[in-house]
Amino acid sequence: MPIYEYQCEVCGHTLEALQKLSDAPLVDCPSCQKSTLKKQISAAGFRLKGAGWYETDFKSGNKKNIAGEASTTSSSTPPAPAKAAD
Repeated sequence: MPIYEYQCEVCGHTLEALQKLSDAPLVDCPSCQKSTLKKQISAAGFRLKGAGWYETDFKSGNKKNIAGEASTTSSSTPPAPAKAAD
């Protein structure tokens, strides 16, 4: 379940709520008891990074690092510039 951030437009109180995607947004501020909570836009709480975190999980043998092979087998010389038509 995602964690949503809310902020009250009247008193500025902020809170986080663990809610289902199908749950209705919160509107009542627990601090001032007014119906002025607004959902905030925020970044995700985790980042998936690394060299093929999913790709390497279910493969074996020489298929294990396809992403690494693509980067090492690519040409290191830039392509020649195209000639302009006269």
